Amino acid sequence: MNDEQYMRQALTEAQKAFEKDEVPIGAIVVLNNRIIARAHNQTELLTDSTAHAEILALTTAYNFLGSKYLPEATLYVTVEPCLMCSGALYWSKIGRVVFGAYDDKNGYRRVAGANNPFHPKTELVGGVLAEECGQLMKDFFRGKR
Repeated sequence: MNDEQYMRQALTEAQKAFEKDEVPIGAIVVLNNRIIARAHNQTELLTDSTAHAEILALTTAYNFLGSKYLPEATLYVTVEPCLMCSGALYWSKIGRVVFGAYDDKNGYRRVAGANNPFHPKTELVGGVLAEECGQLMKDFFRGKR
């Protein structure tokens, strides 16, 4: 599978969050062409502001592998990671981060600016299926207004 196909799997997770009235962000972790973790935002369900899709997917991947590092893995997430998630991804030493929609309000770029908050060896790819990922967020917040 390619980045777009994996991002569609992350979008499936985001749709689950949408249906549960959670901010619709989904994430998957892929290792050796195999999805080893799936997650979506659960901040409302768990009453935990740190229960972002990326954090939950990382925890699942760590448990699956019995390791705290993921240098050969790729995280696919539907929206640009926030600074908190970027920090968690830094410590995971993940090989790649692929995200969909850019987030000018809460994404890592807003706070980090030109500074890269990811591990120096992490490859970063943004804008994969950005329109579809962004539209799900717009639909969610339109329903809140």
